[in-house]
Formats: sequence, C-alpha cells, structure tokens
Amino acid sequence: MALPTLTPEQRAEALAKAAEARKARSELLASIKSGKESIDKVLNRAKEDKTVGKTKVTQLLKAVPGLGTVKVAALLEQAGIDPDRRAAGLGERQREALINALK
Repeated sequence: MALPTLTPEQRAEALAKAAEARKARSELLASIKSGKESIDKVLNRAKEDKTVGKTKVTQLLKAVPGLGTVKVAALLEQAGIDPDRRAAGLGERQREALINALK
C-alpha cells in the first residue's frame, strides 16, 4: 500500500506534531531519569496519557536509574513482555509484575 501524497501544509503539520511528540517523550524520560517521576506512576497512567502510552516499555525502563540493557531484558522476559511492546499495550498483570519487580 502506497503512502498518501501530502500537501506541503499537511507535511509541515505532521512534522511539527512529530517533533512535539518527541519533545514530550524526551521530557518524560528525563523526569524518570532524574527521579521526579516514578516508573509505577508512569506505567499506571499509560492508558490515559498518549505520550506515555506510545512510549516503548524498554525505553521507560532504561530511563530508571540503575537499569541497563541487560537488566531491562531480564525484567521483560521474567514478566513475559515483548521488548517491542508499548506502555499502553501492557496488560494489568504485566504492569503489576513490572512494578513489583522494581520495588
């Protein structure tokens, strides 16, 4: 299926929207990294907040101080979560398993 042809105005609007989303995601990850936001609160609001919901769980967990690639991969495997899963796509049990593993 071919991508639709966008007018220059539509393209500019889409680019601005994408840049805004990247900025919001970057601020979210920075707030987790600095400790202003806890991962359990962020995961619990994933269904309502589009910025959180569209962020990959792997990115969110890597922003937590003390968690690197290996620990994140082990956590996801232990909880039965696909590494490409986005936060809004987590089930209730998966979310609880992650939160309990991080405590």
